[in-house]
Amino acid sequence: MLRAGLGRRSRCCGGLWRSPCPEAAGGCARALSAASAFPSPGSGGGARSGGAPPAGASNVKPLDGVKILDLTRVLAGPFATMNLGDLGAEVIKVERPGAGDDTRAWGPPFVGTESVYFLSVNRNKKSIAINMKDSKGVKLIKELAAASDVFVENFVPGKLAEMGLGYEDIKKIAPHIVYCSITGYGQTGPVVQRGGYDSIAAAVSGLMHITGHEDGEPVRPGVAMTDLATGLYTYGAVMAGLLQRYKTGKGLHIDCNLLSTQVACLTHVAANYLNCKIEPKRWGTAHGSIVPYQAFKTKDGYIVVGAGNDHQFVTVCKILNLPEVSKDSRYKTNTLRVQNRKELIDILSTRFSEKATIEWLQLFEGSGVPYGPINNMQQVFSDPQVLHNGLVMEMNHPTAGKIAVPGPGVRYSEFAMSHPKPPPLVGQHTVEILKSVLGYEDDAIEELLCTGAVAQHEVR
Repeated sequence: MLRAGLGRRSRCCGGLWRSPCPEAAGGCARALSAASAFPSPGSGGGARSGGAPPAGASNVKPLDGVKILDLTRVLAGPFATMNLGDLGAEVIKVERPGAGDDTRAWGPPFVGTESVYFLSVNRNKKSIAINMKDSKGVKLIKELAAASDVFVENFVPGKLAEMGLGYEDIKKIAPHIVYCSITGYGQTGPVVQRGGYDSIAAAVSGLMHITGHEDGEPVRPGVAMTDLATGLYTYGAVMAGLLQRYKTGKGLHIDCNLLSTQVACLTHVAANYLNCKIEPKRWGTAHGSIVPYQAFKTKDGYIVVGAGNDHQFVTVCKILNLPEVSKDSRYKTNTLRVQNRKELIDILSTRFSEKATIEWLQLFEGSGVPYGPINNMQQVFSDPQVLHNGLVMEMNHPTAGKIAVPGPGVRYSEFAMSHPKPPPLVGQHTVEILKSVLGYEDDAIEELLCTGAVAQHEVR
């Protein structure tokens, strides 16, 4: 529940005040040095516990001591800041009192009352509930920005500037800030005022045009890949911004957007058009430039096989007991196989349909040819390699109990990313942040709570 006040009730009046806190002072410019960009092991919050690191490794994470003010909602931004939190950054998630992040309402499924969607991308964060329509709330955002290293937001361009929270506004009080904006289309241009969701950006960028069955309709990928790719671009861009600050002593503004991300990720498909004016088509599971490279139906499921070179193609034919196919002049090179795709795929498909998936997996094992089954989720999370790679993170959530989410896909030799903090409740850390980051005293916090400028979630 959201509590209206602290344990000791006082009069909700009088001016706001707080104890001296040079780091959070409105007009203060922090010392800009290597230490402020990347704090040394003994500075800023010290080393965080990341579970048992590999033998001989330390407990220090690369972003220990880096503070990130996170005004993002939904997926791209939260995915980026979650990954930064995995590396040790202190992520302060700003949410609307009551409703919080939009994805808290996205379901079913729910675990108890918590949206699984929200839980999947918000570990390692603290939540402060601030009413940004209240001038006191805006003041708090500015103070938190001055005390932070990174500011990440995904509002429509110009919206935060109207509130006095745009890059130029924050730069005046925090010249050190790495300010990252995530939008649908960018900061300038003819359509920047449009809202941007993953599926719309996937459509406009051409991704949906090239995704789906060969003779079917456009298909949205099974997960929001445009959002996720934008989150990864943002994650890298913020790291680059911190390195830039290390070199120059100054902050900067970063423009990330869904459209630019997805167009950039079109890679060879875009290059085919730009250089050869070839309009791409949908290929289902197949590849426009490599044959065979697709899913084949077996007796009881599917197997995906990719022959990336001529030697691998000969091996595929040997496994399928089709030596005459590998010797056929029509299939000697990949270029010829692409030109004679239909005939070749018909031959291979017929042979693959004769055995069960497990039989083919056993025959391909150790062949050097890339292959694998099409797994459902139960099969994914029973896969020996998935289990070995430690891709599941488990946490104890204050209301949902034990939860599990996919963890980061990268491992480091010198530190571990285990024992994550569970996704927060709306405003779970409001009072803690006001005290520890901004130095507010109880009376000032009480007034903010009473006026509705902030809210605190009481965990029971």
